[in-house]
Amino acid sequence: MQENRMKTEVLIIGSGIAGCISALTIAEKGIEVTLLTPGDDLFTGNTRLAQGGIVYTGPDDSPKKLEKDINTAGWNYNNKKAVRAISKQGPEALKKLLLEKYPVPFQKNEDGEFSLTREGGHAVNRILYCADHTGQSIMDVLIKHVAAHPYIRVCSNRTAIDLLTNHHHARQNEFKYSLSNKCLGAYVYNESRNMVETFLADFTVLATGGLGQIYLHTTNTPGSIGSGIAMANRAKARVINAEMVQFHPTSFFQRVRTRASRRFLISEAVRGEGAKLINCYGEPFMHRYDPRGDLAPRDIVTRSILEEMLRTKEECVYLDAANHVKQDLPTRFPTIYGKCLDNGIDINNQPIPVVPAAHYFCGGVLVDEKGKSTLDRLYAIGECSCTGVHGGNRLASTSLLEGMLWGYTSGEDIAARLERKSRIPKKLLNAVPDWETPGSNENEDPALIAQDWAFIRNVMWNYVGITRSTARLNRAIDDLQNLNRNLRSFYKRTPISRPIIDLFHGCQSALTVTVSALRNKQSVGCHYRID
Repeated sequence: MQENRMKTEVLIIGSGIAGCISALTIAEKGIEVTLLTPGDDLFTGNTRLAQGGIVYTGPDDSPKKLEKDINTAGWNYNNKKAVRAISKQGPEALKKLLLEKYPVPFQKNEDGEFSLTREGGHAVNRILYCADHTGQSIMDVLIKHVAAHPYIRVCSNRTAIDLLTNHHHARQNEFKYSLSNKCLGAYVYNESRNMVETFLADFTVLATGGLGQIYLHTTNTPGSIGSGIAMANRAKARVINAEMVQFHPTSFFQRVRTRASRRFLISEAVRGEGAKLINCYGEPFMHRYDPRGDLAPRDIVTRSILEEMLRTKEECVYLDAANHVKQDLPTRFPTIYGKCLDNGIDINNQPIPVVPAAHYFCGGVLVDEKGKSTLDRLYAIGECSCTGVHGGNRLASTSLLEGMLWGYTSGEDIAARLERKSRIPKKLLNAVPDWETPGSNENEDPALIAQDWAFIRNVMWNYVGITRSTARLNRAIDDLQNLNRNLRSFYKRTPISRPIIDLFHGCQSALTVTVSALRNKQSVGCHYRID
């Protein structure tokens, strides 16, 4: 094949826990996998930022108990079948994958048993953790195995532009008239070489993560702009529950802050260990809003903090760990301790200033229990997918478990289909043309791109944020549709680049969230309507 045209059995776009587990599961069957990552390495996604932990099972636990907690946190808006699957299969898969096959050094107690913590919404202690850097520890282990595997090819500095389908891309009419629309791979921008490559694949997996960066305040990495949602939408795969954006109640509040920087997360595990939210007068306030107090589900805690900030007319509230957590704070939460100290806060004797921030996307590309989407040969796993596990609001520490489990089940399903010789005919793959450069006007202006991003983030924060109304959402749709039209025109005239791709995807994912929020008139979980 040509230099810019590649064929692989499986193309995985994204390299967090879901993408890596899926790649390893498939590769261990002797099947060739190409794994794309937008950065120089595999540490670019949100997985490495996960502090609290991953759901396992406690001594007094059961699948039924976990099922109940997930459904309660999700306001019973959940897919019961998916919740049952993760409750029964999740802990077993974790044991097989992260305790035995790819052992992660989870915290143990003096007796050598795994130490289990608890977070908001959980009835029992069932969460495995590595101090307050669980995600980083998991990725350290997985990346070593990915890098060493002979059947996994990692392509760095790659940004997916578009999913390829026979209805949209195949040049021969016979493929356009087919009733079945199939995903055939993706057009991918190679940032190192400033060129677009055509990746053809028998199966394609979206593992692109969330979309927190379309909001003004977020805990997410810079690449979390909803690219998977935008590409899936354009390819006509069904996206569901896009209005369900979870805001984390406690991100570190800085009065002086660098523009567009990610807010540092103060893990829910800090409250799980006993820390209390207090207002500017030093008063605990969560009991006034919910009988579960500081361990209420995140959507309730987030709105309670917002209400308390409005009541006291203050810019933030505080999290008091010094007077309520029995464990040694620098040992239990070394990352949080160090980061707060860098910002002049000693959590041993000072409360931590906190505010809510966009954190986790509970909606996404609709998939079944194996990660299959409504578009043939396209799978979606992790945060960009919607299994229905989270419903209206995600239960703490279930995201890593979901990414791991669906990474595994998707890998098993894809491998089984390939072992049955389920491949795309060469004639169809050859019918897909290479990327055609849209334009030659060298008019990419960083100042204009920065302004467009500021516009998107302010619109989403003010109109499609923690509380929503019909008037706000209609205003947001008008503003975003206008920007989207302008970007489409700009996109056609300007040579491709990563900033342009990201902006295009970010605007489209923002519009998807907003339209979905307007359609859902019911207040459910993290979609809260005030009208």
